[in-house]
Amino acid sequence: MTVWRVLSTAIVFGVAVQAEPACAEGRLPQSGSYEITARLELPHLERWAVDKTTTVCLRGFLSNEKLPVPIVSANNPFANCSAANVTMKTPKLEYDIVCPGRGAAKGHAIYILSPDTFSGRVAIVLGGKNMTMTEVQEAHRSGECGPGVLGSAARF
Repeated sequence: MTVWRVLSTAIVFGVAVQAEPACAEGRLPQSGSYEITARLELPHLERWAVDKTTTVCLRGFLSNEKLPVPIVSANNPFANCSAANVTMKTPKLEYDIVCPGRGAAKGHAIYILSPDTFSGRVAIVLGGKNMTMTEVQEAHRSGECGPGVLGSAARF
């Protein structure tokens, strides 16, 4: 009887581990128009951060080498950057932001995903400078993409 119990527990555990990637795919936010509220936080500057809301069109969170979620802060150097070391563990999406050129900006993004929302933090290090900051994002899906959708992610 004990052998049967151990064997059945092992089988159930094996099925649960194999089912995890399917759960991860089901937790990816849908493509569409998203309202992203972002705040740029700088170290040692309390109460400086101001929330900014932008509507962007996201057409796929894990498609091609572009950034899955754009950086929406003003004057950011990430227009020509790409995602590297992308890992997806339910419900967390994590990746490095890699920019071409010596002394270029870089970053590390961590997002918590659900079907219609996501939230995350992007640690940013500006290239050639000793300046770090964090962009904090909260987003919810507002519908399908349309011609009037603004934002830096319209190309995604």
